Amino acid sequence: MMTTIERSVPKPVFTDAEAGTKEFPDSGSRHFNYFVPQKRKQSHYEDVTVEVQPDPRHYLSQGWLYGFADGTGGYPLEWTRLKAWGSDRPVPERGPGSGGRGYDWPAHGWHEFRDPNEEWELTLYRYNANVVRQLNQNVEAARRSKAFEQWNRNWVQFVAQHVGAWMHVDHGLGLYLFANANRRAPTNMHNTAISVNSMHRIRAAQDLALYNLTLTEEVEGFDGTAHLATWDEDPAWQGVREVAEQLTGVWDWCEAVFAANVVFEPLVGELFRSNLVQQAAPANGDFVTPTLIGAEEFDFSERDLRYTTALFRPLVDDREFAEHNRELMRQWLADWVPKCVTAARTLQPLWSQPDAKPPRFEDGLDRAKSRFSGILSDLGLAEPKELAQ
Repeated sequence: MMTTIERSVPKPVFTDAEAGTKEFPDSGSRHFNYFVPQKRKQSHYEDVTVEVQPDPRHYLSQGWLYGFADGTGGYPLEWTRLKAWGSDRPVPERGPGSGGRGYDWPAHGWHEFRDPNEEWELTLYRYNANVVRQLNQNVEAARRSKAFEQWNRNWVQFVAQHVGAWMHVDHGLGLYLFANANRRAPTNMHNTAISVNSMHRIRAAQDLALYNLTLTEEVEGFDGTAHLATWDEDPAWQGVREVAEQLTGVWDWCEAVFAANVVFEPLVGELFRSNLVQQAAPANGDFVTPTLIGAEEFDFSERDLRYTTALFRPLVDDREFAEHNRELMRQWLADWVPKCVTAARTLQPLWSQPDAKPPRFEDGLDRAKSRFSGILSDLGLAEPKELAQ
């Protein structure tokens, strides 16, 4: 008869100290609920964007994880003078799992912003890749069909000097305004939308630079360096250059985006692109340049302006700081509108340079002003008196 030996084996003892044993009101939930979706169900855009950049007023219970040499941590709300509901709340009391103790979602009104374009990394890469692919096909088709030989000689010089000069605007605003503003915006929803805007401008500058190289190879007498002297020395461009450089020096991230997209783009950008280049090119035998310029026009009018309106309209109507924000935007308009109108008027000599002239400068400027007034109306802002100059 064999004797069974019972071995001594440690037995698990449950003390309810294990992770996941604590019961919360939503312990049985099978859905993310750390934010309130804009619609009935959260979108994929919200899943990959909302709360990616944490906030000590909400979930970041230990405070900011990073800071600057002067002791400033994270993404201070003071990096813009505009305010959203709840901005003046103190940082909440912290404890285990209680980064926003006492505050319902959202911790402050900045978190309510959603990009109507629903842009994130995948959509950015996909969109820009499609644009570049189409532009490359257009330029290659023009090269093979000898379409550049149909250009008026005056137009060759115009594209080299003035269309080429616009790449400096795109490069400067993309790299030094929007990329800079992206870092200082307070939520990942803002960061992502402004970053996409930055990439649109940088891609447009690259499109023009590559186009410039192609024309240098394909068009006899095309001076690929003419845009440098034009940007540095041509009196017609010095107003635009001055405003563009001033824009890149704005520290307040909201003012930078507002001045660029609400004021500069309709009064100067669309005036140059839509009311000069797009109008003059076909009559001068050029059906290629409008495809590049048109891609940038679409970037702004159908994408960048959409998120800009969605960003500022809630601040104009903010439940706590509406009047403060309206007054500040009125000040920005009073500051930037005269500068941009002056820059636009300085460009007027360009309208007389092509052999086949575009519509009158004053007509184009009136359309640009009307467009600007419509944008202000969408934002709930009054037209500034400075627009009449």
